[in-house]
Amino acid sequence: MIKIAHEAPIDIFDEVQRLTDYDYALVHLLEQNGRYRDTFERAVKKGREVILDNSIFELEEAFEADRFAMWVERLKPTWYIVPDALENAEKTMEQMGSWFKTYGDVPGKSIGVVQGKTYQEIKDCYRAIDELSPCDMIAISFDYSYYSDSIPHPNKYVSWMLGRVKLIGDLLKDGVINKDKPHHLLGCGLPQEFSFYKHADYNFIYSLDTSNPVVHGLKDIEYGSEGLWSKESQKLHELINVDIEDINLDKIRTNIQKFRWFTNGQTPLGSIF
Repeated sequence: MIKIAHEAPIDIFDEVQRLTDYDYALVHLLEQNGRYRDTFERAVKKGREVILDNSIFELEEAFEADRFAMWVERLKPTWYIVPDALENAEKTMEQMGSWFKTYGDVPGKSIGVVQGKTYQEIKDCYRAIDELSPCDMIAISFDYSYYSDSIPHPNKYVSWMLGRVKLIGDLLKDGVINKDKPHHLLGCGLPQEFSFYKHADYNFIYSLDTSNPVVHGLKDIEYGSEGLWSKESQKLHELINVDIEDINLDKIRTNIQKFRWFTNGQTPLGSIF
C-alpha cells in the first residue's frame, strides 16, 4: 500500500489528517505562519509520520540551506527533502554533497529528488543519489519537462501522467531502480495516474504527496469515476488560510475517497463516506 498525504488549509488540517497516512509540511510556511507551525509541531508530538519539503515547487528554488537545516532541527520530521535544483542534475548533486558535508547530522531520514532534462540526465542523477549519497529514500517528480518529450500529447497533464509512468517503467527495465530502497512520488498531474502502480512490481513506491483532491474540492470540482482530465493551476500554499466557512468539505472528502481508490483500491481510513 502506498502511503498518502494531502496538504490542506489549516482550518481543515485535522479533518484531512484523519483520512491520510502521514503529513507533509512546507518549510517556508513553517517560517511564515505560526498556526501552520503549531499544527505540524503537534503532529510530530503525537507521533505522526511527517515529511518536511524544501518548498522548491512553491518557491521555484530550494529554501536556503542554513535556514532549512534549522527547521529540520526544530521540527524533527521523520523525513526531510534534501535541497535540490529544478531539472538540473549537476547542481542537485552539488547541493546534495554540500548538504551532507555540512548538515549530515540533522535529525530525520533524508530524501533525494531525481532531477534532469533528459532521460540520461535523470538516470545518471538517480544512480548518483542511490549509489553515492546517504539518502534513505528517492523521490521522482510529477512535472519534468522531459515527460512532454517522452509522451507528446495536446493535453500536458496526460503527458505528465503517462510520462512518469513510462519513466519509472524505463528505469525498471534498465535495471536502475533500487527496489530495496523506498521511493516517493512528488505531486500529481492527474489522480488516475496512481492506478498504474498497484502491481507488485511497484512495491518499492513507499509514499506520495499531493494537494490535488483538496485543491479541486476547494474549487468545487469533484473527481469523476475516471479521475480528471485537467488540473487547477493554483498551489495549495496560496490557499493555506482559506476560512472553513468557504470550504465544501463534502466535495474534498469525496475526492480523497476516490484518490485513495485510484491509488490503493481502498476508501480512506475510518471512512465516513
